[in-house]
Amino acid sequence: MRFADPLRQGSLVRRYKRFLADVELPGEGTVTAHCANPGSMTGLTAPGAEVWLSPARNPARKLRWTLELVRVGDALVGVNTSLANPVAAEGIAAGVVPALTGYASMRREVRYGQGSRIDLLLEDGDRPPCHVEVKSVTLKRDSAIPGLAEFPDSVTARGAKHLDELARVVAGGGRAAMLYVAQRGDCDRVAVAADIDPAYALASTEARRAGVEILCHTCNISTEAIVLSTAVTLQGGKPGIAA
Repeated sequence: MRFADPLRQGSLVRRYKRFLADVELPGEGTVTAHCANPGSMTGLTAPGAEVWLSPARNPARKLRWTLELVRVGDALVGVNTSLANPVAAEGIAAGVVPALTGYASMRREVRYGQGSRIDLLLEDGDRPPCHVEVKSVTLKRDSAIPGLAEFPDSVTARGAKHLDELARVVAGGGRAAMLYVAQRGDCDRVAVAADIDPAYALASTEARRAGVEILCHTCNISTEAIVLSTAVTLQGGKPGIAA
C-alpha cells in the first residue's frame, strides 16, 4: 500500500489524549497531528523520535496531518492502525498469504455475528466463505526473545470479542482466520501479550482450540509504502497453525 502523498519528516514532541501528537515539523513549527492508534504505543512515543506525517487530502479537516511512521533504532514502525486492513487486503490479493489464496472475491467491513463487522470476507462459490480479522501489531519490548512483536499493547475487550465471533463462525461450519500484521521492520515472530491482557490471551487460546487459524506476517516499511511480507512464527507454533 503506497502512501497517497509524500510523507513529511518531523520530530515527536509528545503524544497525548490517545489520538493527538505534537510534532516539530521543519518549516511549519509545532503542528498537531491525528494519531490513528488507540493503543498505548509503548516504546514509540519518546520525545525527539523521528516521525513521518501524511498530509490531509481534505482541506476542511481540522487536523492537517496524520502520524504514520515512527523510527525506532534502524527500523520504521507503522503506527496508523487503520492501514492494517488495506495492507492485508493488498497482500492477500497479491498471493502473499498462501493460506488465503484462491478466493474469487473479497469484501470489507461485512456485518456478521452479534453486531460485529468482519475486516475481510473472502468468498468463492465452491467453498464456505473465510472470515478474516486483521490486527495491527506494533509492540516490541526489551525481551530475552530477539525480534518478538506482541499484541495487544493495551487491554482490548473488543479484540477478545472478535476472537469469540471467529470461533462461532468455525463452530457453524465456516472458516475463520486471525491475521496479525506486524507493522515493524525489526521483528520475525509474534506472540500474544498475556501479561498485558489475560482475557485476550485466554480468548486467543480458546479460539485456536476451536479451529480459528492464526496467521502472522511482517511488513516491508518505507516512507513510500507499507507492503505485507513474510509469514513469521507465532510464538509457540508455526505460521497459520494453532499453537
